[in-house]
Amino acid sequence: MRTLHLGLRVSDLARSLAFYEALGYEVIGAVPGTGLGDLTMLALPDDPHVSIELVHASGQSFEVGGMSHLVIQVESLPDASQRLEASGVTVADLVVHDSATGFATAWLTDPDGYRIELVQWPAGHPVGMTRADFPARS
Repeated sequence: MRTLHLGLRVSDLARSLAFYEALGYEVIGAVPGTGLGDLTMLALPDDPHVSIELVHASGQSFEVGGMSHLVIQVESLPDASQRLEASGVTVADLVVHDSATGFATAWLTDPDGYRIELVQWPAGHPVGMTRADFPARS
């Protein structure tokens, strides 16, 4: 089994697309008129797989909830923050957890209130989290 992607219900597709494109996501494809609404598939340039599906049902209201946050790895948090701020995206709560290794995090909020954590791993860390990131379970 494998996680395929995260579906996010959005209130304004154009506004959400502008936000996620500022983060670096690209539109891979779309599926209009499904039972959920219009679906827009997004992926990051270095990822061959869709990771976010924007679900937009025009005229339907919804409440954001149930999801804690989405986590996105960046190569350089200072560079990503500068690029995002230049695009009008506010980057908050930048924390350097370990200055020796470069491990740092920051937070964003998308137009619908979804929280997004940006993570800069230490140099040489594999892409994503693995069992090696956690102490052995007894």
